[in-house]
Amino acid sequence: MRKKNFKLLASFLTILFFISCNSSLDKNQKENFVLENYTKKEVYITMRDGIKLHTTIYSPKNTSTDYPILMQRTPYSSKPYGKGKMKTKIGPNKHLMMEGNIMVYQDVRGRWMSEGVYDNMRAFITNKKENEADEVSDSYDTIDWLIKNIDNNNGNVGTWGISYPGHYATVSTINAHPALKASSPQACIGDFFFDDFHHNGAFLLSYFKAISLFGTYKDKPTDSPWYSSPKMESKDQYQFFLDNGPLKNLNKYFQYDKLDIKTSSIKSTVDDFFWKEIIEHPNYDSLWKSKGIIQHLNKVPPTVATMIVGGWFDAEDLYGPLETYKAIEQNGSDHYNTLVFGPWDHGKWAKETIENSVGNYYFGDSISLRFQKKIETTFFNHFLKGKGDKNSGLPEAYVFDSGKKEWKSYNSWPPKNIKIEKFFLNKEQNLAKKHLGKLINKIQFISDIKHPVPYSEDIKTVFTPRKYMTDDQRFTARRPDVLVFETDVLNEDFTLAGDILAKLKVATTGTAADWVVKVIDVHPLDTEENNDKLQNHLKMSNYHLMVRSEVLRGRFRNSFENPEPFIPNKKTSVNIKLQDVFHTFKKGHKLQVQVQSTWFPLIDLNPQTYVDNIYKAEKKDFKTQTHTVFSDSNIEFSVLKN
Repeated sequence: MRKKNFKLLASFLTILFFISCNSSLDKNQKENFVLENYTKKEVYITMRDGIKLHTTIYSPKNTSTDYPILMQRTPYSSKPYGKGKMKTKIGPNKHLMMEGNIMVYQDVRGRWMSEGVYDNMRAFITNKKENEADEVSDSYDTIDWLIKNIDNNNGNVGTWGISYPGHYATVSTINAHPALKASSPQACIGDFFFDDFHHNGAFLLSYFKAISLFGTYKDKPTDSPWYSSPKMESKDQYQFFLDNGPLKNLNKYFQYDKLDIKTSSIKSTVDDFFWKEIIEHPNYDSLWKSKGIIQHLNKVPPTVATMIVGGWFDAEDLYGPLETYKAIEQNGSDHYNTLVFGPWDHGKWAKETIENSVGNYYFGDSISLRFQKKIETTFFNHFLKGKGDKNSGLPEAYVFDSGKKEWKSYNSWPPKNIKIEKFFLNKEQNLAKKHLGKLINKIQFISDIKHPVPYSEDIKTVFTPRKYMTDDQRFTARRPDVLVFETDVLNEDFTLAGDILAKLKVATTGTAADWVVKVIDVHPLDTEENNDKLQNHLKMSNYHLMVRSEVLRGRFRNSFENPEPFIPNKKTSVNIKLQDVFHTFKKGHKLQVQVQSTWFPLIDLNPQTYVDNIYKAEKKDFKTQTHTVFSDSNIEFSVLKN
């Protein structure tokens, strides 16, 4: 008993020491904190199939107590490599760093200093044979080695990560090692046909520059980049992609000249294996299904506590964290599974900035800092250093209302007190709770293949787009190829909490089309609200804040596996699920819905003529068409009731 009390006292004094170090740190001291308080060790851990993975271990210099292990597995490098070279910040946040934890970073197989061949979203092997390995077994084998070989560890392990590292955190929970007690997948990829590079089958052309990051082959460890982004000859991405034409014309950016030994001639071949996968697998076939992780989350044991984190305005990974949380929830009440969603873009919750904005839109101060201190740190400390029971003091769902700009706590997500309300897209282009009149009216627009609707007013090229998620949508509302439906000025607050389903009734003169639905908060004309993040040409007066948006490639309206053309001029149902929102349209605002068919170059240009594989479409396939939206189309909202 005395020994146990001594260890508790030592742990408490260690935490006080680390916290006191943080109370008066200047910038230089903060940058040197890891160097002065941690030791670094680089090791290779052998997996069950013999592949060695490079692993970096940061251990507190104070060895008077035992510490839990916090691990991140990443394809983005665990650098800096080499003796004496150390990160200036380690762990999920500064509080966990200052308190003292053993922090571990690992290059996943085939990336950077690890051995093996990389596979982008490596498939999970459900029934492994002896010595067969995947990312699940790599996580298990790594944790097993760490527990057995790191001094002063308390036997408890937590995993975390943002974006792709968030995916690996999810992976670690499947058939988890008994020592894994807590995991926080954040902005985690769930399925590459719905996250990042695709949205409901539509290719996100805006991720073009990121393809080579994942698809450039490497067969030996390296501490230097072996990939390079395609060089775009223009700073205007809209014009660049429009001038390039069909997607097949982009193959040249991933081609390399090789000598054909048999013919002694030079041939150009596509060398990027990820680009090959994209262009050769346009449908949701066995390749994409095998890479998905959502369908395997029934294998997460109740011994692992999970906290899923995401941002309402994350342009990259919104599907993943929401679907990850929901899939684990389906496993039953034995699991400790919580959701945190704030007013962030991709990974912004890990920043230490006081002001929290996304693009032009300001949400408040210290939002990320509060999450790090009150939520994230509490979660890991409870399950790795504390009692580890379900009474963590944290809510099931801790979510930020992006309209009222305030946090709310609920016992479930979506909250239990929601009601589905239906709004029709009527002929006057109003949103109405009832379909007006007995006649079904047509609203038509021309989808000009040479003048697609831009997703942003900005003239630039980006690696991955983020800002557009809160962009002012007035510039699209004033185009003839964007249909606008909106309510009257609201007499009371109207809160959406949960997903949105657009049930469109449409037709086209062609045989193919994409359909885009955007939900928008129209601010009052007389508002005096402004902020220093606004672009110079904007005011908050009448600001059209995009709350949620989504695309469906029309060929997949009935099946992502088996695409089908439209029959010209035939009325057809197209249902589009928009991911969850938590947003209050305040009294004096208006709720608006925009419907369009192009969203360029966020997504690639649909030829509007059905072809088996859009990535191989010819220039002659691209044709301007007239699209119709019928007035019995409706939007189903999840509305929060008091």
